[in-house]
Amino acid sequence: MKGTRSSVNAYLSCLIDPTLAPTALRVALIVGTILFTINHGTALIRQEMTRERWIAASLTYLIPYLVNIHGQYAMRSRKSETFVKPQKPRQL
Repeated sequence: MKGTRSSVNAYLSCLIDPTLAPTALRVALIVGTILFTINHGTALIRQEMTRERWIAASLTYLIPYLVNIHGQYAMRSRKSETFVKPQKPRQL
């Protein structure tokens, strides 16, 4: 459980990491805008955006940000692992 807690805390700290956030913001804007247009574009044009739709629309941008940060965090974690697999001894 302790390892999981430290992983979650590390991920949460990555959410505002200045080296990861710019890429995640760009992805969220591009992917979020595409998804917003698909899911809410007609309602926006027809001026039928309700409070619930605006909440859903905000998640349309938040989720790609969180997923991108997770991907960057996972890649960073893999690169920093120093685990080396033991090699089998050679037979002469």
